[in-house]
Amino acid sequence: MAILQSVNIGKPRPIPAKSAMTGIYKEPVGEDEQIEVTKDGIAGDAIIDRKHHGGVDQAVYVYFADDYDYWKKALEREISPGTFGENLTIGGVEGRSVCVGDRFEIDDVVLEVTSHRTPCNVFAARMGSPAWVKQFFRAGRPGAYCRVLEPGQLSAGEPVIHVPFEGDRISVSQLLALEGDRDIEPELMQRVLKTPIHYKMRADFEERLAKLF
Repeated sequence: MAILQSVNIGKPRPIPAKSAMTGIYKEPVGEDEQIEVTKDGIAGDAIIDRKHHGGVDQAVYVYFADDYDYWKKALEREISPGTFGENLTIGGVEGRSVCVGDRFEIDDVVLEVTSHRTPCNVFAARMGSPAWVKQFFRAGRPGAYCRVLEPGQLSAGEPVIHVPFEGDRISVSQLLALEGDRDIEPELMQRVLKTPIHYKMRADFEERLAKLF
């Protein structure tokens, strides 16, 4: 059975060696705390760079316990929930197999996967490694951005119902691998457009296809 292992909330903190602030440093809240989830995301969670973070199509970032297990071995150290800046840490789901359109039902909250996470320099600074972006890409374990279909409340320790998307299965790992590829097969882009993909990726693929046909 899948379970919500942790709910993580960030407060504004300085980015190491920079003057800007970030909300990537997230800490787990207590299991007895009921956390409000709105269409805009997790109540009380800091979103600083709204150009690249937040918005209804990436309101909640989910990372998976099995992917953390991979990183613990790869980095040879313990990693606590929230380290990667995720709002929710879910156990019992294979992270790399999660696809666009999959849903997570947690109490009365319903989330729908829209896209993968793209690693950035702030993430690298958080991990203390200039090589982190490339390492994260190579691993193919990006976690999942979600939109909130049904707002409500949730708390750590609650069961999670994973409802796979019934249409074309396009995984978050596949999407990460497409980053920077200017020669994506038209058929693949058409398949992606049949899913409830993030609006920015939808606009990008529609524009590319319009130039081809």
